[in-house]
Amino acid sequence: MAVEVAKLEIKVVNDASGLAGCIEAGQMEADEVVAIIGKTEGNGGVNDFTRILADEAFRRVLLRHGSRTEDQIRQLPMVWSGGCDGVITPHANVFARNEKTGPSDQSRLSIGVAVSPEILPEDIGRLAMVEKVAEGVGTAMEDAGIDDPADVHYVQTKTPLLTIDSIAAAESRGSGAVCDVHESMGVSNGTAALGIAVALGEITDAKAEDICKNLDLYSSVASCSSGVELDAAQIILMGNRKGAGGRYRIGHAVMKDALDIDSIYDAIRSAGIDLPERARAEDLGGRLVNCFIKCEADRHGRLRGRRQIALDDSDVHHHRHAKGAVGGIAAAAIGDPAVFVSVDAMHQGPQGGGPVIAIVDLGE
Repeated sequence: MAVEVAKLEIKVVNDASGLAGCIEAGQMEADEVVAIIGKTEGNGGVNDFTRILADEAFRRVLLRHGSRTEDQIRQLPMVWSGGCDGVITPHANVFARNEKTGPSDQSRLSIGVAVSPEILPEDIGRLAMVEKVAEGVGTAMEDAGIDDPADVHYVQTKTPLLTIDSIAAAESRGSGAVCDVHESMGVSNGTAALGIAVALGEITDAKAEDICKNLDLYSSVASCSSGVELDAAQIILMGNRKGAGGRYRIGHAVMKDALDIDSIYDAIRSAGIDLPERARAEDLGGRLVNCFIKCEADRHGRLRGRRQIALDDSDVHHHRHAKGAVGGIAAAAIGDPAVFVSVDAMHQGPQGGGPVIAIVDLGE
């Protein structure tokens, strides 16, 4: 099954006109859409309601233009990352799957989706969540038709985080939460990433004491977000599969730190685009669909030997420093500010760095 991809600018917070335009123009059918990953303009925190507004707007378009029921539309994975700090443009990346196939000797983008078993509040930050996410990743691989974990280049998850009410519910069952509400976003993301790493064989085992502590353990393809609106992991998995059909391929690399612009071009090369050794945005020739990047301020407060103040800033959270900085570097690298950059990256790439995924259009 071939995949069609569209990157659409969000003109106001609840704008889904770009998706409606794609459907009306025949680029994809509403019933073919299987996942959406996007950036919204809110604060990126627990109370970022722009994610909900965007989510509702895009689901309404799919309901209006397609034949699926409201409940079926509600089950579609949509991962919205809040916060467009710096130059990042709010946008949506829409993925549709159709019945086309391609030559058996050509690898093209394939996508699989899954929902994990229910993740209880007391599971967050514990091995139970690692195991449930790993199980869901295996299901998503099957849905994508991918057998070899080496062919997987991107796993995007959205997992639950804690609220005051869910913490109380966990305590009523005799199992307290491992952290508070605001810490739970990072803890949920990090626990999900370890589940991805276990499922793909990037690490052989995860111990309870490793979770969000041993940051030498990480996935090179994980991009994990969390929100209050769900009680399981929504999983979107992408890789390359022979015979999948379509024009697109995917690749990845790992940013060593926030300044590692070369890794962005390495990810694009991994996806199948030849670039000169010292690449520039002009060399992409319109063949890049988008990059998806996870990042976080280095906990040592240093960047290439220089002191950094993001972790000490009481006015602007270090997440916003990191997102704005890496978003600017990525936008310059690809010549487009509509780039997906997300923070809270524990176990997602090395300390101070993070995975970078590229999807390219081969035009074939």
